[in-house]
Amino acid sequence: MCTYLTEHLEIKGSGKGAEGWFKLDQASVYFDHPVHLPLEHSLNIDFLQPSLGPSARVAVELDLGSAKRLADAIISTLAQVSEGLLQG
Repeated sequence: MCTYLTEHLEIKGSGKGAEGWFKLDQASVYFDHPVHLPLEHSLNIDFLQPSLGPSARVAVELDLGSAKRLADAIISTLAQVSEGLLQG
């Protein structure tokens, strides 16, 4: 069953693809069927720069446990950064 649970957001970042680094300005986070991971459902994250075409994409498929650990690690890491370094 498809969940269609999707969040789209604007981001500021960089991603590395087959042809090198490129600017990222969009991300999609969704829980649905993976393309490559051998599971029925996964948390999928696409980092995108649409102005550069379909090859300017970094895609990630994670099992539920990995997705939760990644989210916890991001929050934990940011909580340890001094306030003066947290900009934008």
